[in-house]
Amino acid sequence: MRTLVLMPTFNEIESLAHSVAELREVCPQVDLLIIDDNSPDGTGHLADRLAAKDPQISVLHRSEKGGLGAAYLSGFGLAIDRGYEIVIEMDADGSHRAIDLPKILEKAQTADLVIGSRWIPGGAVVNWPAHRKAISKIGNLYANLMLRTGIKDMTAGFRAFNVEFLKGLNLEGVAARGYAFQVEMALRSKRAGGEVVEVPITFVERTLGSSKMTTAIVLEALWLVTKWGFYRSA
Repeated sequence: MRTLVLMPTFNEIESLAHSVAELREVCPQVDLLIIDDNSPDGTGHLADRLAAKDPQISVLHRSEKGGLGAAYLSGFGLAIDRGYEIVIEMDADGSHRAIDLPKILEKAQTADLVIGSRWIPGGAVVNWPAHRKAISKIGNLYANLMLRTGIKDMTAGFRAFNVEFLKGLNLEGVAARGYAFQVEMALRSKRAGGEVVEVPITFVERTLGSSKMTTAIVLEALWLVTKWGFYRSA
């Protein structure tokens, strides 16, 4: 099935080339779209150089930093327009290992949404301190308490969508722009009756660059999950 990997970037010049090389080595059959939000460190220029050497790589330049959700929505639109059948979300910082992608792709042949999960048996997180693991686990427990999806890792960012299913999710109405985007897309998938499957992955904390996680992003996710939970029960 024709597959497009979406890789959003903002100041990822230290890690992008390595992440792309690993992806091309492990899954040479997939195409890659790098979505750069006008990175001041020159990531967009690096992306253009990588694309110039490989016809399976393309670059979408956005004018400003608009958030993870907005970047992925732009990529979804291009995947739909270009006739892809599967679209992948994947970080550029090396935290999502290319060697885990084949098992996600295998499940994506039949499922509507496949989530690479850290918090199911076989999943793991490397190089996170205890408090970071606790925040993620508690956040996912709270999301499940409020939203009742049964998904163990709703905040996971390594995932695959069936494009035909994606078309029916009313993407114009997606509210979240930060990391809550992942929760919202999983919730929309479940409420639309989609088949959602989790597969275990190993998440590796970045060793290059800096995390984009902020208090504001966490608070946005907390507020939106609470709102969606009450809306469900209304």
